[in-house]
Amino acid sequence: MGLPRKPNGIIFDMDGLLFDSEALYRDAARDAAAEVGRALPDAVFLSLIGGAWPDNRARLLAHFGADFAVDAYQADWMRQYDRRAAAGPALKRGVRELLALLDGHAVPCAIATSSSHEAVRRNLAAHGLERRFDAVVARGDYARGKPAPDPFLLAAERLGVPAGGCLALEDSPHGVRSAAAAGMMVVMVPDLLPASDAERDVCAFIAEDLHNVSRAIRVVLAD
Repeated sequence: MGLPRKPNGIIFDMDGLLFDSEALYRDAARDAAAEVGRALPDAVFLSLIGGAWPDNRARLLAHFGADFAVDAYQADWMRQYDRRAAAGPALKRGVRELLALLDGHAVPCAIATSSSHEAVRRNLAAHGLERRFDAVVARGDYARGKPAPDPFLLAAERLGVPAGGCLALEDSPHGVRSAAAAGMMVVMVPDLLPASDAERDVCAFIAEDLHNVSRAIRVVLAD
């Protein structure tokens, strides 16, 4: 388990990677579906993780039916989520330690997420992390969301680091595909979805948590 080279920039996904928010999204999505007399199976929800809304909208319509009021459902889903996440979702294991390591070595870091800037600001503020990232790329900043490479390419551009010199940290298959398509080193830290052979083929390694990522980065920074 290790990295092939020293990263010149680190780009983090947010939900499920920095914050323990995916389970909150899942429960909110289930409840929003139940309110309109529908069921959202785990398999359908899991297919949405890390995806852009246009793609996820199509997946939901394929499940619920073409006449389903999907935009109203999405609005209620987000209201349900906001209620659950009002105090801020918990930090994932190893976040503070990894950010301290990167600060100590002056490695710039960014967030590239499918969520909104408002969600990013709220989550970071809940844990006093507002000033810990050099750039944030969120929904509305790019033409194509994950699994297209656009979010990661823009994050690298905002850091001023070539994409090939960046390490991307992701928890979802859509995110892994996005970062790999951008030409970055990728490490997957699975959350609700385990790594498949497809992710293992494009990742430097699969990490149990961000403590494992810190150990790998510490090794290459010391070289």
